[in-house]
Formats: sequence, C-alpha cells, structure tokens
Amino acid sequence: MKLWNRYFTPKTIDEAAAILAEHRGGARVIAGGTDLLVEARANEHDPFEALVDITSIPDMTRISHDDASITIGAGVSHTQIVRSPLLQSEAICLVEGCSVIGGPQVRNVATLGGNVAHALPAGDGTTALVVLDAEADILFEGQRQWVGIRELFRGPGVSLLNPTRDLLIAFRFRRPAEGEATAFDRIMRPQGVALPVLSCAVWIRLDAARSTILEARVCVAPAGPVPMRLAEVEAAVTGASTDAAAVIAGAQGAARRALALRTSKYRATADYRHEMADVLLERTLGRALQRAGAVFVRA
Repeated sequence: MKLWNRYFTPKTIDEAAAILAEHRGGARVIAGGTDLLVEARANEHDPFEALVDITSIPDMTRISHDDASITIGAGVSHTQIVRSPLLQSEAICLVEGCSVIGGPQVRNVATLGGNVAHALPAGDGTTALVVLDAEADILFEGQRQWVGIRELFRGPGVSLLNPTRDLLIAFRFRRPAEGEATAFDRIMRPQGVALPVLSCAVWIRLDAARSTILEARVCVAPAGPVPMRLAEVEAAVTGASTDAAAVIAGAQGAARRALALRTSKYRATADYRHEMADVLLERTLGRALQRAGAVFVRA
C-alpha cells in the first residue's frame, strides 16, 4: 500500500518550513514515524501528498548545552537521550522516562519531539519535561518563538501545532543547581506495548543545609486531558523537612485529594491507579531526596 507520494529530507529549518508552505496543508512532518506510519497503515485514505523528514536537520537532532541551559532537538531519539552522559547527570528524570518507551528498536528511531507532538497526556518524555519546566522552540504560524511545554497541549491528542504547517524544533530547560534533583517512574501494563497505568516525575530543590525542601514540581500522568502539575502535592512538600517518610506521606495525602483518576479498560481501575499514585510518589520522591543529598532521608 502506498503511504505517500513525495518524501523530502531538508537540511535546514527554513527549508523544511518552505516545503510545508509550498504544499499548503498536504505535507506532514515525520521523524521516527513510529506513530505516523502506524496511523497511516491503519486508516484507509489517500496517500500523504508529501512527508517532510526532519532527521537530517542538525539543529533538530543534537543535544547541546551552555552554562545556563540544556537544549534537545525535537528529532533526538530516545536512545540518544538514554545514552547521553550529560542528561544522565543533569536530567535523570528524562533519561528514566525515555528508557521505558517501547522497546529498543522503537527507542532507536522514535523521537522526543514525536512524543510531545502527538499531545497524549501519558507521554513519558512529556511528563519529565513538565517537571523540568521545559520550553519548546516552535515555528508557529510563520513565527519562531519559545513557549512553555504545557502550552503545546490543547486536549487528548490535540496539539497547538499543526503538523502540516508548524514545526516543533527543540526543547530547553535550566541546568540543575546544587541541591536540585529529579526522578521518574511508572507502573506499566504489557499489552504488546508497555502501556502506562500511571507515571510520575518529580523535581525538588533543597536548602543549603539539605534539610528542607524549598520548591517542588510534580506531574502524575495520565491524570487528565493534558499533562499538568499537581499544585496541591507541590504545596504539601514545599517547606517540609527532608524526612522522607513525612514528605512522602504528605505528598500521598495531597495526591488523594487532588487526583480524579478514572477507570480505563486499557490501564486499570480508578482504585488501583490511586494506589499506584501512592507507590510512584514514594519511589520518585525518595530517589529525588537521595539524589539531592538530603540529610534526613530514611529507608
């Protein structure tokens, strides 16, 4: 079955944008193709007029950094992320999230940009980017700009970006300071693919004495139509001492009040997913406290 008529491999962002504009809605951006090609094979429609492959654009396929921030191209594969010493050291929640996406073959071609562009609230890369407070470099309606990661999501599978016109170029987030750490974990249900029952990512910042949590960011997903931070959980742990048992108990209590998880025949019952939220908060907060050098952490 023919899936497309023309296939382009632009070498620059401007060239990719020009091809999209030339085809007036008839072209689609493609990177790893792990979602787009499955969708194309499943649907009975005419072939795509054109596919625009962004994986030959250097700015979209590399991981870079300066003194203040780390930038990851939207065309960077999950395997690149998992193997990056920089990200292993400074953004371990993203490494942990990308490491459980699909199998090795999928991770070798699937990209971080694809994970975000499909706008699914269960995206593991997305969950990590939310707690990293990442921004996205986008070409939107002809204008290049940086926007907060959560601004890209409009609903389940609904993105701010039009894949026939706009480009998701890169992500950036601040490099961690002393006393900051992250963690990610998920409960999955194998069904041919590793479907997440629930995922959780956290970021924390401790005081100089490593005895108090000064700030926290927490994302549990999927817990709604778009990825979101749990303000109630963040408030519960901010200002708390770094006694792991007390911090985790406070976070779990706040999560039970804040989360409205639903039963899904593809994931699990609401009751089970609420129990797993407790488990994930214990795992991720415990690891983040240890990584940040907290002085009162107990097993």
